[in-house]
Amino acid sequence: MQEDNFDNDMDTDEVEVYTLTDEDGKESDFELIGRLDDSGQSYVALAPVETDEESEADDEEGSFIVLKVVEEDGEEIFETIEDDEEFDRIADIFEDELMQDMDYDGDSESEE
Repeated sequence: MQEDNFDNDMDTDEVEVYTLTDEDGKESDFELIGRLDDSGQSYVALAPVETDEESEADDEEGSFIVLKVVEEDGEEIFETIEDDEEFDRIADIFEDELMQDMDYDGDSESEE
């Protein structure tokens, strides 16, 4: 039996920002946008923290990365999900949950 426990704390004033280092050694800041516990394994969804320069250059709004949370020496470590099936399943759950939580300002709501 699969259990999904999605936690999205976007309504709180406290924002968790993590600095991640890519394969080339470049550091980037990411904001925690959701956490998911699935079958005893924890995962996080992180969105890039945009600077003014990046927001002009980056047109991929709503993009996020999904990482596995692993406990190592009492600390949470984020790891890439190597298994494609696992990644697709978790990314789909995050996408579904995050899209439900977004506040859309559609044309139908702007009727006067």
